[in-house]
Amino acid sequence: MSIEEAVVAALAQLFTFWHIVALAGGVALGLVVGILPGLGGVAGLSLILPFLFGAEPSIALAMMIGLQSVTATSDTFPSVLMGIPGTSSSQATVMDGFPMSKKGEAARALSAAFVSSMYGGIFGALVLSVAVFYAIPLILAMGFSEQLMLIVLALTMIGMLTGDNAWKGLFACVMGFLIKIIGPAPMTAELRLDFLDLDTGYFLDNTKLVIVGLGMFAMPEIIELLRRQFTISDTGDLRAQGGWIQGVKDWGKNWWLSTRCCVIGCIVGAMPGLGGSVVDWIAYGHAIQTTDRKDEYGTGDVRGVIAPESANNAKEGGALVPTLLFGIPGSGSMAILIGGFVLVGIEPGVEMVTEQLDLVYVMIWSVALANVIGAGFCVFFANQIALLTTIRYSLIAPFMMGLIFFAAFQATRHWGDLLMLMVVGTLGVYMKRFGWPRPALLIGFVLSKQVEQGVYETYTVYGLSFFDRPIVIVLLILIILSVIACIRFKPRPANLSEEGPHTHKNKRPQLIFFAVIVAYVVMMFINSTYKEDLTRFFPQFVTGLSVLLLAPLGIQMILGKTPGTHFYDSELEDFGDHAEKRTNEYHLCWLLGMLGLCALFGFEIGVAIYIYIFVRLKADRTHLGSFICAASFTVFLGLLAYFLTLEYPKGLLQDFVNIGLDRLWRG
Repeated sequence: MSIEEAVVAALAQLFTFWHIVALAGGVALGLVVGILPGLGGVAGLSLILPFLFGAEPSIALAMMIGLQSVTATSDTFPSVLMGIPGTSSSQATVMDGFPMSKKGEAARALSAAFVSSMYGGIFGALVLSVAVFYAIPLILAMGFSEQLMLIVLALTMIGMLTGDNAWKGLFACVMGFLIKIIGPAPMTAELRLDFLDLDTGYFLDNTKLVIVGLGMFAMPEIIELLRRQFTISDTGDLRAQGGWIQGVKDWGKNWWLSTRCCVIGCIVGAMPGLGGSVVDWIAYGHAIQTTDRKDEYGTGDVRGVIAPESANNAKEGGALVPTLLFGIPGSGSMAILIGGFVLVGIEPGVEMVTEQLDLVYVMIWSVALANVIGAGFCVFFANQIALLTTIRYSLIAPFMMGLIFFAAFQATRHWGDLLMLMVVGTLGVYMKRFGWPRPALLIGFVLSKQVEQGVYETYTVYGLSFFDRPIVIVLLILIILSVIACIRFKPRPANLSEEGPHTHKNKRPQLIFFAVIVAYVVMMFINSTYKEDLTRFFPQFVTGLSVLLLAPLGIQMILGKTPGTHFYDSELEDFGDHAEKRTNEYHLCWLLGMLGLCALFGFEIGVAIYIYIFVRLKADRTHLGSFICAASFTVFLGLLAYFLTLEYPKGLLQDFVNIGLDRLWRG
């Protein structure tokens, strides 16, 4: 298909009625996800993946693109109204957005942010449209070995650039491999770590992406927010503050700053390992460096809102460049997006760009259209959305946990889904606590299959001669240069004060976590020794790589004498006087309690009991209010089951009653 034909076909599909409806639906979900702290694009996409199975590809793509494109738009609400970043990409917006809100200029800040976000999204889509055109010849030149080295380069950048410690980042990528390895080997179908299956049949397939996404991102963030006891805003009132037109005028005066930050967003977004966690700070720093009035930033300067909001939406277009062209996710949310593509029968990479170019342009322009729709929604419903931010998070959290468990169960509809979610979620909680980068694990998990197949194919076809290929040599040089540059120029985090509230000379908690990881690696290696050659090759390669990465990290942790980043324990953070003095373990026990109730009474009744108890004890609501909350969620689950023909896990008591009724009927 020629480019001209692809453009015409894409335009015809883009403005069909059902595509617009699906895109608007995805945008609406994305806006809600962005408003609620603790979710973000990764958790939002993970929640909707189970519902997209079997859907029309164009409808599924529209919903995923719509949701992903606007989470960086609506996360401005909590950032401006209370100073809490809705997602990682809105951290810098807090610096000037919240001071503007305190000065009575919340509407002005939101207006400038929405216009900047819309402009950034459209700019990113235009950049991606051009990038596809020039990248096709490069894609066609990529063979097995070149694709493998490109993935290695991406993983190296991800590991070195995410988190405060390069060894932790690199091993986090490998940890994604270690999770994906559980289950059948792709070449032989022989089970790895088969003793974990316990004759349940759950590990006859590999761990599902939706479980890893929810466990790594949704559960840890919700637990932290519960500990902080946040209400997102005190009043949520925007009506008396005015300034919507002024915000648009502010953007017009600073359009050149917005454009420069869009360019920054596209470049950073296309670099695996960076993404939303740093792009807003880079843009914010650029805005400060290019003005003479530096002292005005941080006090309520609208330019401090325009710069990061332009960059964090433009980065989505940049992040789609490696995602669509090479099948390499540039961020955690892009990793989930690739999983959604595969779910509906679309494989990113060479074949997609050459044979389905019209579909590529549909996705690109859907990003631009989603940003327009999202900005319009935010402006039109701003007052109503702002009222949502007055709800205490202890009222929202039990419903979110119920949805997370529900979405996880729909992965394979096996009880193992819920148990695996608890295991991965617990891992995510402690990775967050001890500073191990979770996006690196998620991206490593997604790319694990490609790495394993690439190793087999490259070794079989080329042997060691693949190092003689020109593109491989170039990529190898880039890998070496990226590692050297990161080691030399990456800023070292300062050690924590010996006298301060964060002082933590006892390294035991993180050393215990480190020991558990080492034990898992050893267990993986021992189990692989009993397998066939093709089955054990990749696990032994990964465990050997794990040892190389864990050894220097272990030495750093054991020999370190100050409470620096290597031993940092976020349990010691001062969350403020309003925070709940409870540990992560306390809230994990609450989740285990919900799992136990579901195992006993069945999912619907178990979650209802959990919500009732949680709202009654944690949110301090009346018995009637708690019952209404529990009953409303049960009705919601019932409607989902009816309209989508879903199945929920059965409990022991339900099975007991069914057996008793069967006996009574036969008697």
